[in-house]
Amino acid sequence: MEVLKVFVADDVNEDRLAPLVEAGIEVVKKVKLGPEELAKELADADGVIVRSATKITADLMDKARRLRVIGRAGVGVDNIDVRAATERGIVVMNAPDGNTITTAEHAVALLVSMARNIPQADATLRGGTWDKKSFIGVELNGKTLGVIGLGRIGKHVAGIARGFGMKIIAYDPFISEDQAAEMGITVGSLDKLFAGSDFITIHTPVTDETRGMIGRDAFAKMKEGVRIVNCARGGLIDEDALVEAVESGKVAGAALDVYEVEPLPENSKLLGNPKIITTPHLGASTTEAQEGVALTVAEQMRDYLLFGELRNAVNAPSLAAKELEALQPYIHLAEQLGKFQAQVLDENAVSEISIEYSGGLAEKDASQATRAFLAGLLQNVSSRVNVVNSAHIAEERGISVTTSYKQEARASNVDIKTFVSTRDGLSQTVCGKIYGDGEARITRIGDFSIEAVPTGTMLIMKNQDVPGVIGKIGTALGEKEINISRFYLGRKEKGGEALAVIEVDSPVGDDVIDALKEIEPVISVRLVKL
Repeated sequence: MEVLKVFVADDVNEDRLAPLVEAGIEVVKKVKLGPEELAKELADADGVIVRSATKITADLMDKARRLRVIGRAGVGVDNIDVRAATERGIVVMNAPDGNTITTAEHAVALLVSMARNIPQADATLRGGTWDKKSFIGVELNGKTLGVIGLGRIGKHVAGIARGFGMKIIAYDPFISEDQAAEMGITVGSLDKLFAGSDFITIHTPVTDETRGMIGRDAFAKMKEGVRIVNCARGGLIDEDALVEAVESGKVAGAALDVYEVEPLPENSKLLGNPKIITTPHLGASTTEAQEGVALTVAEQMRDYLLFGELRNAVNAPSLAAKELEALQPYIHLAEQLGKFQAQVLDENAVSEISIEYSGGLAEKDASQATRAFLAGLLQNVSSRVNVVNSAHIAEERGISVTTSYKQEARASNVDIKTFVSTRDGLSQTVCGKIYGDGEARITRIGDFSIEAVPTGTMLIMKNQDVPGVIGKIGTALGEKEINISRFYLGRKEKGGEALAVIEVDSPVGDDVIDALKEIEPVISVRLVKL
């Protein structure tokens, strides 16, 4: 068995990578590599761990053919092409909790430093001048702090600021008024936040919608003398507009830890203004945080590479160990049903998919099973299709996918019902169930009830329900030295059509299929490999 390899491309705490090493995974660490050197190291890597310095591009992924997972030892993943990773079936995971405390504390440290002019006063005193009058500050108590983004970090900053006696208003479209009220926070529109805040702190990712959200228009809506903190991501603030606003007096001060370009260029206008405090992206730079994110990402990558467990994946549904264990039989069944449907119909012409969950899945989130079904159905469409990119590939191909949940009696023989139709007007329903012993079975194919274990090489045959057909099929297979391991039979009514699912032990060639088709009562023969 080939040894799994994880490459560490940035300066990550090595002691905290022990979960990978103890699991028998090879860990190689080399930092500050150029693109060509990095590509060579990733050529045989199953996983890569980065912080913020190394960029993982689509081109790099194309050269890393074994790559299955990218781990970000931190929160932000803007140095990783997540879309390209998804298209290639590569999991991108981060450590969202590891930097919460340290980043929030740094934001508050900048808030206090800005209010009291601490860095400027320190620099002046070190230069030999005792100057108190130039550095008169403002109190935080009684002032209003506007928090943009009430995620983990934003909430923690708000909690600390309330301890200073500050009033908190926030903008976050995903937080209800009731939720905010429980935290002592008032939520409102972005314009309301701009107009009512004495201080503003930003805690949101960079997206197409948020990039440059604090620009000239935003500054025009703010109070005179507002002060701004950004420990989230560079690009959220238009830096040229910020310098203009500070120079005009509209903004009394700014404190930044992140920038549009990092490292910050020496000729940056931000460095030339004494009212702007700058730190070199220190938000996550504490001993505790660095150890924490390294350990978290190491454990997550180990569990994914060895057991398929997904936690904190930014481009796939995450599953904890217990959830995965409970859902695994259904995920496997869904994938087998997808593979079955692909071989009964033409997967290249699929236009519509409907999946109905009942039984043991009726009250669970079955999104991972849906992705598994799509991965099975589209197995021949892409060489790297898996649960990460299957939904993306289906969307790219214009396939409509709908899911529903239905409460069924416990005695029902259906846990997963799949309906697939093609652009050519063909359609097929295939159902499956997990039984008490954990065994997966196909329980319906079209209008035929059946109980077939979805595994191995299978012949799917329709025939007229007349005496002697099974014997003729057995004889034809025997003459070709094909041994039958399991034989499943279903029919709608006596003397009508019947469906046979025959599992065989040997490879089946076209000559076998042709021989079966020559049997007079046989209507159709399909070969399925699961």
